[in-house]
Amino acid sequence: MELRVLNYFLTVAREKTISKAAEVLHLSQPTLSKQLKDFEEELGVKLFIRGNRYITLTEEGVYLANRGKEILSLVEITTANIHKSDMISGQIGIGAGETRAFEFIVERLHELKSKHPAINFQLYSGNANDVLDKIDHGLLDFGLVIDPVEKQKYDYLRLPLVDKWGLLVNNSSDLAGKESIAPNDLRQVPLLISNQSLVDNQLSEWLGGNLDSLNIIGTYNLLYNASLLVKENISSALCIDGIINTTNTNLTFIPLSPSLTASINIVWKKQQSFSSASKVFLQLIQEEWN
Repeated sequence: MELRVLNYFLTVAREKTISKAAEVLHLSQPTLSKQLKDFEEELGVKLFIRGNRYITLTEEGVYLANRGKEILSLVEITTANIHKSDMISGQIGIGAGETRAFEFIVERLHELKSKHPAINFQLYSGNANDVLDKIDHGLLDFGLVIDPVEKQKYDYLRLPLVDKWGLLVNNSSDLAGKESIAPNDLRQVPLLISNQSLVDNQLSEWLGGNLDSLNIIGTYNLLYNASLLVKENISSALCIDGIINTTNTNLTFIPLSPSLTASINIVWKKQQSFSSASKVFLQLIQEEWN
Protein backbone atom coordinates (compact mmCIF):
# COMPACT_ATOMS: atom_id res chain seq x y z
CA MET A 1 0.00 0.00 0.00
CA GLU A 2 1.53 3.28 -1.10
CA LEU A 3 0.99 6.33 1.08
CA ARG A 4 0.46 8.40 -2.06
CA VAL A 5 -2.48 6.23 -3.14
CA LEU A 6 -3.84 6.11 0.40
CA ASN A 7 -3.94 9.90 0.31
CA TYR A 8 -5.82 9.72 -3.02
CA PHE A 9 -8.38 7.42 -1.41
CA LEU A 10 -8.84 9.69 1.63
CA THR A 11 -9.28 12.72 -0.62
CA VAL A 12 -12.03 11.01 -2.60
CA ALA A 13 -13.69 9.88 0.64
CA ARG A 14 -13.68 13.48 1.85
CA GLU A 15 -14.74 15.18 -1.39
CA LYS A 16 -17.31 12.46 -2.31
CA THR A 17 -16.76 12.86 -6.06
CA ILE A 18 -13.92 11.87 -8.38
CA SER A 19 -14.05 15.25 -10.15
CA LYS A 20 -13.62 17.32 -6.99
CA ALA A 21 -10.92 15.00 -5.63
CA ALA A 22 -9.03 15.09 -8.92
CA GLU A 23 -9.12 18.90 -8.84
CA VAL A 24 -7.77 18.97 -5.28
CA LEU A 25 -5.03 16.46 -6.14
CA HIS A 26 -4.17 18.12 -9.47
CA LEU A 27 -4.78 14.86 -11.34
CA SER A 28 -6.92 14.02 -14.33
CA GLN A 29 -10.13 12.14 -13.55
CA PRO A 30 -9.13 9.07 -15.63
CA THR A 31 -5.76 8.87 -13.82
CA LEU A 32 -7.39 9.08 -10.39
CA SER A 33 -10.08 6.54 -11.31
CA LYS A 34 -7.44 4.05 -12.48
CA GLN A 35 -5.38 4.55 -9.31
CA LEU A 36 -8.45 3.81 -7.17
CA LYS A 37 -9.42 0.76 -9.26
CA ASP A 38 -5.88 -0.62 -8.91
CA PHE A 39 -6.00 0.13 -5.17
CA GLU A 40 -9.21 -1.88 -4.74
CA GLU A 41 -7.70 -4.76 -6.72
CA GLU A 42 -4.54 -4.65 -4.59
CA LEU A 43 -6.58 -4.86 -1.38
CA GLY A 44 -9.08 -7.35 -2.78
CA VAL A 45 -12.10 -5.40 -1.51
CA LYS A 46 -14.58 -2.87 -2.83
CA LEU A 47 -14.05 0.50 -1.16
CA PHE A 48 -16.64 2.68 -2.92
CA ILE A 49 -20.25 2.59 -3.95
CA ARG A 50 -20.47 4.84 -7.00
CA GLY A 51 -23.80 6.66 -7.16
CA ASN A 52 -25.24 9.06 -9.72
CA ARG A 53 -23.99 12.15 -7.90
CA TYR A 54 -21.83 11.08 -4.96
CA ILE A 55 -19.47 8.32 -3.97
CA THR A 56 -20.11 6.60 -0.64
CA LEU A 57 -17.87 4.22 1.25
CA THR A 58 -18.47 0.53 1.80
CA GLU A 59 -17.99 -0.90 5.29
CA GLU A 60 -14.42 -1.77 4.32
CA GLY A 61 -13.96 1.73 2.94
CA VAL A 62 -15.10 3.33 6.20
CA TYR A 63 -12.65 1.16 8.14
CA LEU A 64 -9.78 2.06 5.81
CA ALA A 65 -10.67 5.77 5.95
CA ASN A 66 -10.49 5.78 9.76
CA ARG A 67 -7.26 3.80 9.88
CA GLY A 68 -5.79 5.67 6.92
CA LYS A 69 -6.14 9.01 8.67
CA GLU A 70 -4.25 7.59 11.65
CA ILE A 71 -1.54 6.17 9.37
CA LEU A 72 -0.92 9.46 7.57
CA SER A 73 -1.01 11.39 10.84
CA LEU A 74 1.57 9.04 12.33
CA VAL A 75 3.80 9.40 9.26
CA GLU A 76 3.55 13.20 9.46
CA ILE A 77 4.41 13.24 13.17
CA THR A 78 7.29 10.80 12.73
CA THR A 79 8.75 12.76 9.82
CA ALA A 80 8.62 16.00 11.78
CA ASN A 81 10.20 14.45 14.87
CA ILE A 82 13.18 12.84 13.09
CA HIS A 83 14.08 16.03 11.25
CA LYS A 84 17.72 16.76 12.05
CA SER A 85 18.42 20.15 13.55
CA ASP A 86 20.80 21.83 15.96
CA MET A 87 17.82 22.89 18.03
CA ILE A 88 15.30 20.72 19.89
CA SER A 89 12.17 20.63 17.78
CA GLY A 90 9.27 18.42 16.86
CA GLN A 91 5.72 17.80 18.02
CA ILE A 92 4.52 16.63 21.42
CA GLY A 93 1.12 14.92 21.40
CA ILE A 94 -0.77 15.21 24.69
CA GLY A 95 -4.26 13.94 25.41
CA ALA A 96 -6.25 14.77 28.51
CA GLY A 97 -9.55 14.26 30.18
CA GLU A 98 -11.44 17.19 31.61
CA THR A 99 -9.51 18.26 34.70
CA ARG A 100 -8.15 21.48 36.16
CA ALA A 101 -4.88 19.58 36.61
CA PHE A 102 -4.22 20.30 32.94
CA GLU A 103 -3.13 23.73 34.15
CA PHE A 104 -0.01 21.97 35.46
CA ILE A 105 0.69 20.66 31.94
CA VAL A 106 0.09 24.11 30.45
CA GLU A 107 2.63 25.65 32.82
CA ARG A 108 5.24 23.04 31.81
CA LEU A 109 4.49 23.59 28.10
CA HIS A 110 4.92 27.33 28.55
CA GLU A 111 8.29 26.76 30.20
CA LEU A 112 9.31 24.33 27.46
CA LYS A 113 8.23 26.64 24.63
CA SER A 114 10.21 29.53 26.09
CA LYS A 115 13.37 27.41 26.08
CA HIS A 116 12.73 25.59 22.77
CA PRO A 117 10.59 27.76 20.45
CA ALA A 118 10.70 25.19 17.61
CA ILE A 119 8.61 22.69 19.62
CA ASN A 120 4.94 22.35 18.62
CA PHE A 121 2.01 20.79 20.45
CA GLN A 122 -0.89 18.56 19.47
CA LEU A 123 -3.60 18.65 22.12
CA TYR A 124 -6.47 16.17 22.26
CA SER A 125 -9.46 16.18 24.62
CA GLY A 126 -11.23 12.96 25.52
CA ASN A 127 -11.88 10.60 28.39
CA ALA A 128 -9.26 8.11 29.57
CA ASN A 129 -10.44 5.38 27.19
CA ASP A 130 -10.07 7.70 24.17
CA VAL A 131 -6.68 9.03 25.23
CA LEU A 132 -5.18 5.61 25.98
CA ASP A 133 -6.41 4.26 22.64
CA LYS A 134 -4.55 7.03 20.82
CA ILE A 135 -1.41 6.38 22.88
CA ASP A 136 -1.66 2.68 21.96
CA HIS A 137 -1.82 3.59 18.26
CA GLY A 138 1.12 5.99 18.48
CA LEU A 139 -0.99 9.08 17.82
CA LEU A 140 -0.24 10.67 21.20
CA ASP A 141 2.93 10.68 23.29
CA PHE A 142 1.39 11.37 26.70
CA GLY A 143 -1.97 11.27 28.39
CA LEU A 144 -3.28 13.02 31.48
CA VAL A 145 -5.86 10.59 32.84
CA ILE A 146 -8.08 10.57 35.87
CA ASP A 147 -8.41 7.42 37.97
CA PRO A 148 -9.88 4.86 37.95
CA VAL A 149 -8.07 3.64 34.82
CA GLU A 150 -6.03 0.55 33.90
CA LYS A 151 -2.38 1.63 33.87
CA GLN A 152 -0.50 -1.68 34.04
CA LYS A 153 0.76 -1.60 30.46
CA TYR A 154 1.96 2.01 30.68
CA ASP A 155 4.69 3.91 32.44
CA TYR A 156 3.20 6.71 34.48
CA LEU A 157 3.69 9.32 37.15
CA ARG A 158 0.97 9.98 39.69
CA LEU A 159 0.73 13.71 40.18
CA PRO A 160 0.28 15.13 43.70
CA LEU A 161 -3.08 16.50 42.64
CA VAL A 162 -6.61 15.18 43.02
CA ASP A 163 -9.96 15.94 41.46
CA LYS A 164 -13.10 16.08 43.57
CA TRP A 165 -16.36 14.44 42.52
CA GLY A 166 -19.71 16.09 43.03
CA LEU A 167 -23.11 16.78 41.52
CA LEU A 168 -23.82 19.53 39.00
CA VAL A 169 -27.41 20.68 39.51
CA ASN A 170 -29.79 23.30 38.20
CA ASN A 171 -30.43 26.03 40.77
CA SER A 172 -34.13 25.19 40.70
CA SER A 173 -33.38 21.64 41.88
CA ASP A 174 -34.46 20.61 45.37
CA LEU A 175 -30.80 19.69 45.98
CA ALA A 176 -29.38 23.10 45.04
CA GLY A 177 -29.34 24.39 48.62
CA LYS A 178 -27.43 21.45 50.04
CA GLU A 179 -23.80 21.81 51.18
CA SER A 180 -23.02 18.21 50.20
CA ILE A 181 -24.63 15.25 48.45
CA ALA A 182 -25.06 11.90 50.21
CA PRO A 183 -25.84 8.61 48.42
CA ASN A 184 -29.48 8.68 49.50
CA ASP A 185 -29.93 12.13 47.93
CA LEU A 186 -29.42 10.61 44.46
CA ARG A 187 -31.98 7.81 44.51
CA GLN A 188 -34.73 9.59 42.58
CA VAL A 189 -32.69 12.19 40.68
CA PRO A 190 -32.36 11.86 36.86
CA LEU A 191 -28.59 11.57 36.35
CA LEU A 192 -25.93 11.77 33.69
CA ILE A 193 -22.67 9.97 34.46
CA SER A 194 -19.29 9.62 32.77
CA ASN A 195 -19.00 6.78 30.26
CA GLN A 196 -15.36 6.11 31.28
CA SER A 197 -15.26 2.33 31.68
CA LEU A 198 -14.15 2.04 35.32
CA VAL A 199 -15.99 5.04 36.79
CA ASP A 200 -19.04 2.85 37.39
CA ASN A 201 -17.04 0.75 39.88
CA GLN A 202 -15.82 3.82 41.76
CA LEU A 203 -19.30 5.28 42.04
CA SER A 204 -20.74 1.92 43.07
CA GLU A 205 -18.27 1.71 45.94
CA TRP A 206 -19.19 5.21 47.07
CA LEU A 207 -22.88 4.34 46.95
CA GLY A 208 -22.29 1.15 48.90
CA GLY A 209 -24.15 -0.81 46.27
CA ASN A 210 -24.52 -0.71 42.52
CA LEU A 211 -25.69 1.85 40.02
CA ASP A 212 -28.95 0.02 39.38
CA SER A 213 -30.45 1.91 42.31
CA LEU A 214 -29.93 5.23 40.49
CA ASN A 215 -32.08 6.86 37.80
CA ILE A 216 -29.35 7.13 35.14
CA ILE A 217 -30.83 8.64 31.97
CA GLY A 218 -27.61 8.96 29.98
CA THR A 219 -23.82 9.13 29.83
CA TYR A 220 -21.25 11.63 28.58
CA ASN A 221 -17.60 11.57 27.58
CA LEU A 222 -17.02 15.33 27.90
CA LEU A 223 -19.01 17.37 30.36
CA TYR A 224 -19.88 20.54 28.44
CA ASN A 225 -22.77 19.10 26.42
CA ALA A 226 -24.06 17.27 29.48
CA SER A 227 -24.08 20.58 31.37
CA LEU A 228 -26.51 21.99 28.79
CA LEU A 229 -29.04 19.35 29.84
CA VAL A 230 -28.49 20.38 33.46
CA LYS A 231 -29.08 24.02 32.49
CA GLU A 232 -32.45 22.98 31.05
CA ASN A 233 -33.18 21.06 34.29
CA ILE A 234 -33.53 17.79 32.39
CA SER A 235 -31.07 16.06 34.71
CA SER A 236 -28.18 16.53 37.10
CA ALA A 237 -24.65 15.30 36.34
CA LEU A 238 -22.15 13.43 38.48
CA CYS A 239 -18.86 15.04 37.53
CA ILE A 240 -15.48 16.48 38.50
CA ASP A 241 -15.31 19.90 40.15
CA GLY A 242 -14.01 22.89 38.21
CA ILE A 243 -14.76 21.70 34.68
CA ILE A 244 -17.84 23.88 34.27
CA ASN A 245 -17.66 27.49 35.41
CA THR A 246 -20.90 28.01 37.34
CA THR A 247 -20.35 31.72 38.06
CA ASN A 248 -23.34 33.82 36.95
CA THR A 249 -25.17 30.74 35.66
CA ASN A 250 -28.16 28.74 36.84
CA LEU A 251 -25.85 25.87 37.83
CA THR A 252 -24.36 24.80 41.16
CA PHE A 253 -21.67 22.23 41.91
CA ILE A 254 -22.16 20.34 45.20
CA PRO A 255 -19.41 18.02 46.54
CA LEU A 256 -20.20 14.45 47.52
CA SER A 257 -20.22 13.31 51.15
CA PRO A 258 -18.38 11.22 52.10
CA SER A 259 -15.83 12.90 49.87
CA LEU A 260 -14.92 11.09 46.63
CA THR A 261 -11.65 12.08 45.00
CA ALA A 262 -9.71 10.83 41.97
CA SER A 263 -5.96 10.69 41.47
CA ILE A 264 -4.42 12.12 38.31
CA ASN A 265 -1.66 10.48 36.29
CA ILE A 266 0.47 11.32 33.30
CA VAL A 267 0.99 8.13 31.28
CA TRP A 268 3.01 7.03 28.26
CA LYS A 269 3.60 3.78 26.41
CA LYS A 270 6.22 1.42 27.87
CA GLN A 271 9.42 1.14 25.81
CA GLN A 272 8.35 4.28 23.95
CA SER A 273 10.89 5.77 21.54
CA PHE A 274 10.47 9.48 22.13
CA SER A 275 11.37 12.40 19.90
CA SER A 276 13.81 14.94 21.32
CA ALA A 277 10.87 17.25 22.08
CA SER A 278 9.00 14.56 24.04
CA LYS A 279 12.17 13.59 25.91
CA VAL A 280 12.75 17.08 27.26
CA PHE A 281 9.06 17.37 28.19
CA LEU A 282 9.23 14.14 30.20
CA GLN A 283 12.47 15.24 31.87
CA LEU A 284 10.79 18.47 32.88
CA ILE A 285 7.85 16.61 34.42
CA GLN A 286 10.11 14.17 36.27
CA GLU A 287 12.34 16.94 37.62
CA GLU A 288 9.27 18.78 38.90
CA TRP A 289 8.27 15.89 41.16
CA ASN A 290 11.72 14.56 42.08
